[in-house]
Amino acid sequence: MSVPTARLRVLNDAPANVDGSFVLYWMVAYRRLEWNFALQRAAEWARELEKPLVILEALRADYPWASDRLHQFIIDGMRDNSRRAAQSNIAYYPYIETSAGSGKGLLQALARRASVVITDDFPAFFVPRMVGASARVVSARMEAVDSNGLVPVRQSTKVFTTAHSFRRHLHHELPHHLGDFPEERPLRNLPRASRSVVPSDILERWPQARLKERSADHDLLARLPIDHAVPPVDVRGGSGPAKRALRRFLDRGLDAYATLRNHPEEEVTSGLSPYLHFGHISVHHVFAELAERVNWSPLDIAPQASGRRRGWWGAGEGAESFLDECITWREVGFNMCVHHGSYDKFSSLPGWARMTLNDHARDRRLHTYTLEQFESAQTHDELWNAAQGQLLREGSIHNYLRMLWGKKILEWTRSPRQALRFMIELNNKYALDGRGPNSYTGIFWVLGRYDRAWGPERPVFGKVRYMSSENTARKFPVKEYIRRYRT
Repeated sequence: MSVPTARLRVLNDAPANVDGSFVLYWMVAYRRLEWNFALQRAAEWARELEKPLVILEALRADYPWASDRLHQFIIDGMRDNSRRAAQSNIAYYPYIETSAGSGKGLLQALARRASVVITDDFPAFFVPRMVGASARVVSARMEAVDSNGLVPVRQSTKVFTTAHSFRRHLHHELPHHLGDFPEERPLRNLPRASRSVVPSDILERWPQARLKERSADHDLLARLPIDHAVPPVDVRGGSGPAKRALRRFLDRGLDAYATLRNHPEEEVTSGLSPYLHFGHISVHHVFAELAERVNWSPLDIAPQASGRRRGWWGAGEGAESFLDECITWREVGFNMCVHHGSYDKFSSLPGWARMTLNDHARDRRLHTYTLEQFESAQTHDELWNAAQGQLLREGSIHNYLRMLWGKKILEWTRSPRQALRFMIELNNKYALDGRGPNSYTGIFWVLGRYDRAWGPERPVFGKVRYMSSENTARKFPVKEYIRRYRT
């Protein structure tokens, strides 16, 4: 089988059931039908065993921060997957819980009829616990497959504490994996799945979701036990919109990315973060299209793995800047989540950061705000309010202002631990790309993760890097941004 062994984990001791009716792919994190090692592994099993392939994509009602916004984005992707699956030989089974726990038993029921169960090896949020618990009750062989990044997440057992050290690791390891990309179209030449491949008793108990046009989703969402106070955004989920966002960025943003990506009023950022988070697009796909666009080859890589930010790729200034964000900073977060069980806790900060924040925890704050005041963008700072306004309205904050947003929450809360709680709550509730490794990288960077001690030592911040709205406004034009997003 062609999926690299470094990306495979066998989750139980059960053998493949040769008498099973199908191979089951339980899609939980890589919600796409292309460039997907987990789906590719399932397809390989289906061909080897000469069994049809069934894809279960389920949506729980009780995951933390479940809301109309997050549900809508996921349902967009499910609708996209349904349309694409109809053009192949697979059976696609979308399921949306109508009440908390109503999907309990569905995976187990399908697994009893399956030869093999394949799922996604995603290291954050509730996914590891859910997959681990399922493996204990699934009777068929169950495997988890890593399709997270360019380098397998378990390639190293070390927790990297700086971007520089991880970059050195990446520069050493990545060339060995550039030939191991997932198949762009893994669903070719599969045994045909009949309409009756999923037993009727299962379909009766757990009816398939009816994925009509998006205009019909409002009534569906209104009936679900989720947070209706966080509305959907205009950005649509799914692999189709993800591909369009990628091509739009390559056409309009890539060349200027290195020089303008920190400018709040410039539209050069990729907009890919939500699609990467929900698995609607693969970083392998992003990398492949970018490499083709800039005519890049692995032969362009500089020979020494020095850990430097620029010059190693040999891909041009804009491409190198984007690749450092999309690969280095993205994958260092996965490294933390895989190898540090408390990646979302204050205790996971480096020792110097914990010490300096604790030393200054009781410093006098000039301003303090409640969670509700932050949430409704009711502070004295119009730039911060605009950043929060963008988060409320669009489910994202401009890259540079997202850092400022967090630094000000640290400055305006009663303690660093309260600041951490507020950042996690606001980000995970409203951000489309929240609840994943990259979100926790950004949140904890505010408190010193992957950074160094800075001077001079300041009230509240101690030796943690300081940022201010005044300095930001001196660096970049922000008046139009404030006008656009003020609440």
